[in-house]
Amino acid sequence: MEGKEVPQRVERFEIEAYKKPGDLKELRKTHMPFTGAPYKHPYDPKKVVLVPDPYGSLPFYYEFRSRDISFAEELPSIVNLDGETVKMARLWVKKMSLGLLCSPFVVEEVAQGKGTFPR
Repeated sequence: MEGKEVPQRVERFEIEAYKKPGDLKELRKTHMPFTGAPYKHPYDPKKVVLVPDPYGSLPFYYEFRSRDISFAEELPSIVNLDGETVKMARLWVKKMSLGLLCSPFVVEEVAQGKGTFPR
Protein backbone atom coordinates (compact mmCIF):
# COMPACT_ATOMS: atom_id res chain seq x y z
CA MET A 1 0.00 0.00 0.00
CA GLU A 2 1.43 3.33 -1.05
CA GLY A 3 0.94 6.33 1.26
CA LYS A 4 1.80 9.97 1.35
CA GLU A 5 4.83 11.13 3.24
CA VAL A 6 4.01 12.60 6.63
CA PRO A 7 4.28 15.32 7.86
CA GLN A 8 3.31 17.58 5.01
CA ARG A 9 3.82 21.32 4.87
CA VAL A 10 0.55 23.13 5.49
CA GLU A 11 -0.24 26.69 4.41
CA ARG A 12 -0.51 29.33 7.10
CA PHE A 13 -4.03 30.37 7.91
CA GLU A 14 -4.44 34.11 7.72
CA ILE A 15 -7.00 35.32 10.20
CA GLU A 16 -10.06 36.41 8.32
CA ALA A 17 -12.08 39.38 9.46
CA TYR A 18 -14.84 38.16 11.73
CA LYS A 19 -17.49 40.53 13.00
CA LYS A 20 -16.71 41.39 16.60
CA PRO A 21 -19.53 40.22 18.86
CA GLY A 22 -21.60 42.95 20.43
CA ASP A 23 -21.80 41.22 23.80
CA LEU A 24 -18.87 39.12 25.02
CA LYS A 25 -21.00 37.63 27.82
CA GLU A 26 -23.45 36.28 25.24
CA LEU A 27 -20.57 34.87 23.19
CA ARG A 28 -19.34 32.95 26.25
CA LYS A 29 -22.78 31.37 26.65
CA THR A 30 -22.89 30.07 23.08
CA HIS A 31 -19.21 29.50 22.18
CA MET A 32 -15.99 27.98 23.55
CA PRO A 33 -12.56 29.61 23.06
CA PHE A 34 -9.63 27.58 21.69
CA THR A 35 -6.15 29.10 21.51
CA GLY A 36 -3.29 28.13 19.22
CA ALA A 37 -1.59 28.59 15.87
CA PRO A 38 -4.21 28.43 13.08
CA TYR A 39 -3.47 26.71 9.76
CA LYS A 40 -5.47 25.95 6.64
CA HIS A 41 -6.55 22.32 6.48
CA PRO A 42 -4.23 20.43 4.08
CA TYR A 43 -7.04 19.20 1.80
CA ASP A 44 -10.38 20.64 2.97
CA PRO A 45 -10.78 24.42 2.46
CA LYS A 46 -13.86 24.41 4.72
CA LYS A 47 -11.82 23.38 7.79
CA VAL A 48 -9.25 24.98 10.08
CA VAL A 49 -6.46 23.25 12.01
CA LEU A 50 -5.45 24.79 15.36
CA VAL A 51 -2.16 23.74 17.02
CA PRO A 52 -2.28 24.80 20.71
CA ASP A 53 1.47 24.53 21.37
CA PRO A 54 3.36 24.55 18.04
CA TYR A 55 6.81 24.28 19.68
CA GLY A 56 5.78 21.92 22.49
CA SER A 57 6.60 18.26 22.97
CA LEU A 58 2.93 17.16 22.76
CA PRO A 59 2.06 17.68 19.08
CA PHE A 60 -1.74 17.44 19.19
CA TYR A 61 -4.11 19.66 17.23
CA TYR A 62 -7.77 20.56 16.85
CA GLU A 63 -9.76 20.58 13.64
CA PHE A 64 -12.90 22.70 13.20
CA ARG A 65 -15.26 23.58 10.37
CA SER A 66 -14.81 27.23 9.38
CA ARG A 67 -18.55 27.84 9.59
CA ASP A 68 -18.49 26.90 13.30
CA ILE A 69 -15.98 29.66 14.11
CA SER A 70 -17.84 32.88 14.85
CA PHE A 71 -15.02 35.10 16.05
CA ALA A 72 -11.20 35.09 15.96
CA GLU A 73 -8.90 37.19 18.12
CA GLU A 74 -5.30 37.75 17.10
CA LEU A 75 -2.90 37.11 19.98
CA PRO A 76 0.81 37.89 20.36
CA SER A 77 3.08 35.65 18.28
CA ILE A 78 5.36 33.16 20.01
CA VAL A 79 9.06 32.73 19.24
CA ASN A 80 11.24 29.63 19.54
CA LEU A 81 14.95 29.54 20.46
CA ASP A 82 15.91 29.80 16.77
CA GLY A 83 13.98 33.06 16.39
CA GLU A 84 11.15 31.54 14.30
CA THR A 85 7.75 33.07 15.04
CA VAL A 86 4.26 31.63 14.86
CA LYS A 87 1.08 33.71 14.88
CA MET A 88 -1.36 32.74 17.61
CA ALA A 89 -5.13 33.25 17.75
CA ARG A 90 -8.13 32.56 19.95
CA LEU A 91 -10.98 31.02 17.96
CA TRP A 92 -14.51 31.13 19.34
CA VAL A 93 -16.26 27.92 18.27
CA LYS A 94 -20.02 27.36 18.55
CA LYS A 95 -21.00 25.00 21.37
CA MET A 96 -22.40 21.64 20.21
CA SER A 97 -20.51 21.83 16.92
CA LEU A 98 -18.33 18.89 15.96
CA GLY A 99 -14.58 19.28 16.42
CA LEU A 100 -11.76 16.81 16.14
CA LEU A 101 -8.89 16.36 18.60
CA CYS A 102 -5.94 14.60 16.96
CA SER A 103 -3.09 13.27 19.05
CA PRO A 104 -0.27 11.07 17.76
CA PHE A 105 0.88 8.11 19.83
CA VAL A 106 3.34 5.22 19.72
CA VAL A 107 1.65 1.89 19.13
CA GLU A 108 2.45 -0.39 22.07
CA GLU A 109 0.87 -3.25 23.89
CA VAL A 110 -1.77 -2.03 26.30
CA ALA A 111 -1.84 -3.90 29.62
CA GLN A 112 -5.25 -5.40 30.42
CA GLY A 113 -7.23 -3.02 32.61
CA LYS A 114 -4.63 -0.24 32.42
CA GLY A 115 -5.42 1.14 28.98
CA THR A 116 -7.84 3.92 28.18
CA PHE A 117 -9.70 1.90 25.55
CA PRO A 118 -12.79 -0.19 26.25
CA ARG A 119 -12.36 -3.96 26.31
